[in-house]
Amino acid sequence: MVAIRRHTVHANGIRQHYLEAGSGPPVVLLHGFPETNYAWRHQIPVLAEHFRVVAPDLRGYGETDKPASGYDKRTMALDLLELLKSLGIGRIALVGHDRGARVATRFAKDHPNLLDRLVVMDNVPTRIVARSMNAQIAKAYWFFMFHLVPDLPEALIAGREDIWLRHFFSDWCFDPSTISGADLEAYVAAYRAPGAVRGAMADYRANAEDNAQDLVDADVKIACPVLALWGADFGAVGKMFDMASVWAEMADDLRTAAIPSCGHLPHEERPEEVNSLLLDFLNGWHG
Repeated sequence: MVAIRRHTVHANGIRQHYLEAGSGPPVVLLHGFPETNYAWRHQIPVLAEHFRVVAPDLRGYGETDKPASGYDKRTMALDLLELLKSLGIGRIALVGHDRGARVATRFAKDHPNLLDRLVVMDNVPTRIVARSMNAQIAKAYWFFMFHLVPDLPEALIAGREDIWLRHFFSDWCFDPSTISGADLEAYVAAYRAPGAVRGAMADYRANAEDNAQDLVDADVKIACPVLALWGADFGAVGKMFDMASVWAEMADDLRTAAIPSCGHLPHEERPEEVNSLLLDFLNGWHG
């Protein structure tokens, strides 16, 4: 049984919480919305048999600080950089889902010398969503717009975090009951903490700044090998975008995988398939 350790460290001006397990070549896992590093509970024990796994709560999420600013992805990539420095970790393999994939992509562009390989899960890059926007995409990405409204989401969600989260987990999973019981309660508890909903909203409210950053180096391909995987049955990603073409625009050394009977949360819905894909892609990463 792999022991999972919980730690906090002050890095890049904030208190960062992270999980750590195993030893060997470092692999970092970045969660997405509406999750925390609890999202990786099915991956950490498997990966830790071969690697040193580090899974932080992103700025604004979980047990990490939720400051008023710093949610653009360049700053959040710096959060990761400074966390790695504090742990004495240099080059890494990086896995990001959803919002974490946005942070991971910016890290890949800003710190290419520190990245050996990258996995992005069920994510369409910010600038590609923005340039593709039409009525159909706006309907699917309604929460992007809602979360941009100042203060109102926090006011409407307060005391109803369970309803808010239940909607996303049911709507975004191929099997609507995938996240339920104790797993759902773990997320509800996380988002009932002071500042937690505001932190997630701040992540989305950085979209314009994120898009501006992405446009500056849009023609720069990610330098390392990339695995892009997604749920084949999620209407806002795999069913709406040609994901192989999307990520071919981002990287030349690219593998892709669409996971059937799966929505937006492959790591939770289809953990065995995801773990197999991760282990295969990480094979050969020796640190």
